Amino acid sequence: MQRERSPQHPKFSIGIDLGSNTLRAVKRDCVGGVFVAEYERIVRTADGLTETGRIAPEALERIVAALEEARKQIGFDGALLRAVTTEAMRRAENATEVLKTIRERTGVVFEIIEADEEARLTLTAVRYRLQLLKEPEDSFVLVDIGGGSTELIFVVGGRTLARSFPLGIVTLSQEAQGDLVRVESLLEIRLKPLEEFIMEAVEVMGRPKRFIATAGTPTTIAAMKHGMDYRSYDAARINGTQLDRGELRGWLAKLLAMSPRERERTVGVGRDDLIAAGILIFEGIFRVLDFEECLVIDDGLREGVALELCRS
Repeated sequence: MQRERSPQHPKFSIGIDLGSNTLRAVKRDCVGGVFVAEYERIVRTADGLTETGRIAPEALERIVAALEEARKQIGFDGALLRAVTTEAMRRAENATEVLKTIRERTGVVFEIIEADEEARLTLTAVRYRLQLLKEPEDSFVLVDIGGGSTELIFVVGGRTLARSFPLGIVTLSQEAQGDLVRVESLLEIRLKPLEEFIMEAVEVMGRPKRFIATAGTPTTIAAMKHGMDYRSYDAARINGTQLDRGELRGWLAKLLAMSPRERERTVGVGRDDLIAAGILIFEGIFRVLDFEECLVIDDGLREGVALELCRS
């Protein structure tokens, strides 16, 4: 595991998650036991990956710029830092070259983590938030819909079973060329492996009592439900939000009825087509899980990384 040089017993930890669409960072006060700063920027890491198999030079520049902005905004100095990256870099044939350039230009050393490590760290963060919310954590299925992959994690009776699938809002949207009718058609095929895994997990572990969702699509819908836009987004209000399967099409219709400027203000620049595809993926997962409602948690991979660094 490679990390920036830091004090042996740091007061702060920083977790950085470079996903297929977004770069997210969070800073935690290990002594006070609270998150004190966060950063998020859409960098579209996987833009063009489906067609070329490579991280584009433009994406590299966006990542470098975002890291420099994050350094200024939350402060990296004197903190124990771990930076991880996931599906886009796992798939990109030029990942080694890209990460080397990022290290040379920013000093941040990323490690490509496997899907099981991604699921474990995300689960760590979600469980932490459930404890703070005083929500039961003994029986649930956690779904993390990312830009390049989707993770399903079953937690039942003290046992955990997780699997990652190459189904993400960026890659699916680009494969469908932004056509939502084609997205739905592709989903019929892409959801079959998830459905098979769900049947297997339920047979082995039993049916979980709750459905919990994290990542950009469910948190964006939750924000819309609370009347928030991209700039006024407040994670504290998102955590614990209940979403019903039946309301998803309504939020999709509302999003599509907006002007381009309204959509950008609501979900962020360059995210409107992705969130639309994400809503269809989310609805499909509701269906194959056979749940009618879910609990939304904002915490994810970056929080899991920061929490574990403090504990270590």
